[in-house]
Amino acid sequence: MEAWLMQTQSLCIVMLMIAGIVVRRKRQLHVKIMSLAMIWDVLLILQIELSRSAILKASKAVSNPMMLNIHVAIAVTTVVLYGFMVYTGRALLSGQSQIRSKHRILGYSTFLMRVLTFITSFWAVLPKE
Repeated sequence: MEAWLMQTQSLCIVMLMIAGIVVRRKRQLHVKIMSLAMIWDVLLILQIELSRSAILKASKAVSNPMMLNIHVAIAVTTVVLYGFMVYTGRALLSGQSQIRSKHRILGYSTFLMRVLTFITSFWAVLPKE
């Protein structure tokens, strides 16, 4: 039953990111929405860890199903990209406009990874047969 709650939160995070992309020209709103999405995502990861011991399971990569390993790799990549997004976003806010194209490319890459995290999560949470 808890899986549906986490999947719903994951979908809401993706929808929030879409909203943030849509309002990207309204800088203050964009920053607030994207910050909320990233913080919520990290909190969701903590929630998953506390309820499922996700790190322990992920550390057993050799015995895990391949889809779980793919999901974990994409999820970790997403969180690493969040760090780059915060860095380039703060640089943009401080007036370093030359970093805008890098921020845009990283942003769409981060969004793609987050969508793939959402998609692969459906296979990663399937019960073992």
